[in-house]
Amino acid sequence: MPVWLSLLLRVFIAFLLVAIALAGHWFDRDGLRDNVDGAISFADVLYFTMITITTVGYGDIVPVTEQARLFDTFVVTPIRLFVWLIFLGTAYEFLFKQVWERWRMNLIQRGLHDHVVVAGHGTSGAEAVCELIRRGTDPASIVVIDQNGASLRAAEARGVNVLDGDATRNATLEAVHVERARSIIVSAGRDDTSILIVLTARRLAPDVPISVVIRSEDNEALARQAGAETVINPASFAGLLLAGSTHGPHIADYMADLANADGRVTLRERPVEAAEVGRALSEIRTGLGLRVYRGERAFGFWEPESAQLREGDQIVEVVPRLAPR
Repeated sequence: MPVWLSLLLRVFIAFLLVAIALAGHWFDRDGLRDNVDGAISFADVLYFTMITITTVGYGDIVPVTEQARLFDTFVVTPIRLFVWLIFLGTAYEFLFKQVWERWRMNLIQRGLHDHVVVAGHGTSGAEAVCELIRRGTDPASIVVIDQNGASLRAAEARGVNVLDGDATRNATLEAVHVERARSIIVSAGRDDTSILIVLTARRLAPDVPISVVIRSEDNEALARQAGAETVINPASFAGLLLAGSTHGPHIADYMADLANADGRVTLRERPVEAAEVGRALSEIRTGLGLRVYRGERAFGFWEPESAQLREGDQIVEVVPRLAPR
């Protein structure tokens, strides 16, 4: 329910309860006695109703008949309690809760360093969050941004931080400190929205790696131009698995094994160690070396450039799932 509608509803209920008490007192005004002038006017009834609902009364106007006292006991007193509950609930909802949530938000923000920002908790985003947790990422170091209430509740159930907001807006990404993030995952469900999120995030966090899910092959180049280092097309990946299965029954199984944290093997990227400088990629002892990234270029294990590792190289290797990191 929108905030303004919730506030109007509370005001309407409060006025309705006051109107019920006012009508009861007016129709039974003969049961009231004014200790000042002895006459009961509409102004007196209105005054007595408001004073009785908001306080316990001042004694200048009092119910004197049994019927009037029973009405005050079984109708006005519950109305007084309901009105106060509405007042306290509104004060909590629109003042204390906001202050509390703002304090919690500031506390969470101060602790956001080297975290993972996930923009979009749909099918792909939710699977990415689960995979991160399975790979050992602390849920408290993951921040999910979405505008769908069900998606946010599902993310919160996994123990991650959630933010109800539009990830295409600067203020939203600034609130989760994308500039201090370890990486950013974008899965908005629409290519145009995902590319806009990448553009916004890249401007705020020039050095943070960004991965994005793109549905259309035509938009993959646009996503890279927007600043994404990794562009993933689920349809293309599924096509790779399907095509691989036609060349051997175990190829697709092995590819899925590599991509899954629960598989027997996994891919790992790491910088070359000092003891490995000068050696060949095939001589590393931590896993099976597949590729060397040197600056903007990539070299396979069969290429001459991988025969001598250099300082600053990045190695992609296959390691057992339980290999030390």
